[in-house]
Amino acid sequence: MSYVDEVLARVEAKNPGEPEFIQAVKEFLDTVRPVIEANEESYKKMALLERLCEPERQIRFRVPWVDDNGQVQVNTGYRVQFNSAIGPYKGGLRFHPSVYFGIIKFLGFEQIFKNSLTGLPIGGGKGGSDFDPKGKSDREVMAFCQSFMTELYRHIGADTDVPAGDIGVGGREIGFLYGQYKRIKNIYEGVLTGKGLTYGGSLARTQATGYGLLYFTEELLKINNIDIAGKTAVVSGAGNVAIYAIQKAQQLGVKVLTCSDSTGWVYDPDGIDVEALREIKEVKRARLTEYKNYRPNAEYHEGRGVWNVKADLALPCATQNELNLEDAKALVANGVTAVCEGANMPSTLEATEYLKANGVIFGPAKAANAGGVATSALEMSQNSERLSWTFEEVDSKLKQIMINIVHNIDAAAKEYGKAGDYAAGANIAGFKKVADAMIAQGIV
Repeated sequence: MSYVDEVLARVEAKNPGEPEFIQAVKEFLDTVRPVIEANEESYKKMALLERLCEPERQIRFRVPWVDDNGQVQVNTGYRVQFNSAIGPYKGGLRFHPSVYFGIIKFLGFEQIFKNSLTGLPIGGGKGGSDFDPKGKSDREVMAFCQSFMTELYRHIGADTDVPAGDIGVGGREIGFLYGQYKRIKNIYEGVLTGKGLTYGGSLARTQATGYGLLYFTEELLKINNIDIAGKTAVVSGAGNVAIYAIQKAQQLGVKVLTCSDSTGWVYDPDGIDVEALREIKEVKRARLTEYKNYRPNAEYHEGRGVWNVKADLALPCATQNELNLEDAKALVANGVTAVCEGANMPSTLEATEYLKANGVIFGPAKAANAGGVATSALEMSQNSERLSWTFEEVDSKLKQIMINIVHNIDAAAKEYGKAGDYAAGANIAGFKKVADAMIAQGIV
């Protein structure tokens, strides 16, 4: 049995009931086999892969809080500090009922290599809670966030672990979390990113993941001699990533036909109205059923269906494993040119393999959606310097980072005989940097 297969078997045995984490590790190790086989003896002696697949620290804690009826509620909080070989742990907090250790570990594992690809000095981590902010009052969200941070504060810091937002954690939640951290620690430091502009946040951070996805997609198409202008796209999701992906796509000359939320999806033959979408989701915090009030020609459908709409580009921006094998078959049948991932691991392994086998250009999440964490790292830099950069400065740096990622993963894929396999290229490029740092720092 090869070293990779030994480690995979150990990970599966050690993490039962955590399919997302096992999926992420399997997808990663399978694609970096050429690098590992070239260094198998030394890597195995140092147990490099075992250390890579085992978080440096896993934290789980109780989060009691009081709702508006005076009833005490109890949730579970998590922080997985996965790897700090190239910098302080960096990764978002997710507040969603589906959150458990398996989800947090998968996200933290992916974050290691995504952060490595940015070229910036940040390690990998992730956290969150099974708390659901939907339907909660601002006071209830504040009560939860303050209780959550009352435990988390002892494990994070500007040079240790710098959380950000993720699903269910936007500007409101970051504000409450930061206020409590500052209150407890009596320190004003850049310990969270995604902060408001009045207290250390960065311009362009809100737009960064969505904008970065399109900068990445544009460059990936360009190296394949395809112009993004004039293309059509289907997008899933209606949160932060999807909204700004749609906005930037339209600025680049792409007509976006769809968006979705947890209850249904919208098809707009005239192109999604971003301002209407922002009004519904960011201001009203409402469902997409309201979209037809703004655009009578649009269609609203319950359930799933985005991937059945014919388009040149598919941009999954909602959640993990939302694009399955049947969806991939529908996309291929409709002649899709490229699938680039805005969410974290939104395509199943079977879907990914089918898309690649059928000649679809595939931009994997850890490369394509790295714009958010890259701009978080730029926010950290601004906090350290006590400076604020202009929107144009941050956006320019973001665009260049995404362009560099495309060329780095393309080169890594070609170096190991996998030209055009950008998922392999992303894993290889991200892994080599982290592995070299881990080896240099000894057995820790």
